[in-house]
Amino acid sequence: MVTHVIETAVRDGGVPALLRDSKAPPFAMPRIAPEYSNWIEEQRAWRDAACLYDQSHHMTDLILRGSGVIELLSSVGVNDFTNFPVDTAKQIVMVGSSGHNIGDAIIFRLAEQEFRVVGGPDACDWLHFHAKTRGNGVAVGRDDNSYVRQGDPEYYRYQIQGPKAMEIARAAFEEAPPELKFFHIGTVTIAGARVRALRHGMAGEAGYELFGPWADAETVKQALLAAGAAHGIRLVGGLAYLTNTLESGWIPRPLPAIFDDEPLLNEFRAWQRARGSWDHFLPSLGGSHHSDQVADYYFTPFELGYGHVIRFDHDFIGRAALEQMVADGAHEAKRKVTLIWNADDLTSIVASRFNDETPAKWMSLPMPLYSTFQFDRIEADGRQVGRSAWSGYSANEGAFISLATIEAEHAEPGTQVTVYWGEQAATGKTTAEAHRQVAVRATVAPSPIGAYAREVYRKDA
Repeated sequence: MVTHVIETAVRDGGVPALLRDSKAPPFAMPRIAPEYSNWIEEQRAWRDAACLYDQSHHMTDLILRGSGVIELLSSVGVNDFTNFPVDTAKQIVMVGSSGHNIGDAIIFRLAEQEFRVVGGPDACDWLHFHAKTRGNGVAVGRDDNSYVRQGDPEYYRYQIQGPKAMEIARAAFEEAPPELKFFHIGTVTIAGARVRALRHGMAGEAGYELFGPWADAETVKQALLAAGAAHGIRLVGGLAYLTNTLESGWIPRPLPAIFDDEPLLNEFRAWQRARGSWDHFLPSLGGSHHSDQVADYYFTPFELGYGHVIRFDHDFIGRAALEQMVADGAHEAKRKVTLIWNADDLTSIVASRFNDETPAKWMSLPMPLYSTFQFDRIEADGRQVGRSAWSGYSANEGAFISLATIEAEHAEPGTQVTVYWGEQAATGKTTAEAHRQVAVRATVAPSPIGAYAREVYRKDA
């Protein structure tokens, strides 16, 4: 039923209206407690001490094997895969024929012909589809996330991060922590279990991403928590986890550009339909950014900050469109920024619940998600100049902030803009109560907002 409605909406140009009325619940971390202590101290842990993220459940794993994997990755990825040795990881960024973002994921090369792709289901679906329909010599396995899968995952995946992360690693590992460059993988022993360790970090601090067979999951987790107890380690719950990208500047939930009526996308959605990808729920669209054109909800890789990874030295889906954007100068039209929302205006939103007959949209903290994909309108000089795409409160910054793409002329730090909070009109969403839309003043800041992430972490990466 869901797939039939999607295809009808695609043909009729009604995708935004369809998604705005969806009753899908907002995203929440499956099988992870919202808080293990409290979300404020859990946020502060990755800046002041150390934290342990449990990433075992919310991402999809796609396993690719065979001699044709590199050729497959190159055919769909905007970035270069010619230098991809075993025991390293790479990000893959993928676009459709129009040059708009489909999705991104992290690829671990675990052996000469074995790759593990870890990311959102949209990105994994796109790679899976091309592997099955065009990937000569590629065998595909899949471990879906815990929304979909019955039972436990194949692998656990933990991340230790923060200024004390390396001290915890020295205490937990049964050998000296390996000297690894960023996105390189080593093997260590924790509580007798062999563990793969990726040198990584998410909110600007150093750390490791650790993974191995699910049978070792609890043993490894308890050993890490025990080793970190003297260093103030905190296990991070779902509420705080969703906010860490606000500080690192990564927009995690851009709407994938898969809802156009064109041959490749029609074939892709037919494959998704046969696989049952839409059987669980129809994603919802929320926020004050309102358009009847689905393309107005898409992003280019330039807007998302991926322009520096694009390489026009190989053929890939969407290359011609991206080259045209560069030729036209469109690739520089918008920039990714952080917005710092005005504290007085936010206070008025909360106060309206007690004072106004029709209050402003309720703002849950730390992250007021009420739809699968949420975009808020940004205005300056009386017109729309951008979209805010991921918002929440950071205890480390002491501010409510959001990640946004905005016209270049308004992207300088210190520029004043206005964000609109709340829906333009009532929809079929059950997650949006009756409310009125309100204007919130905001100040443009860099992305990433944290000085360490901006000046050190990204520079080294």
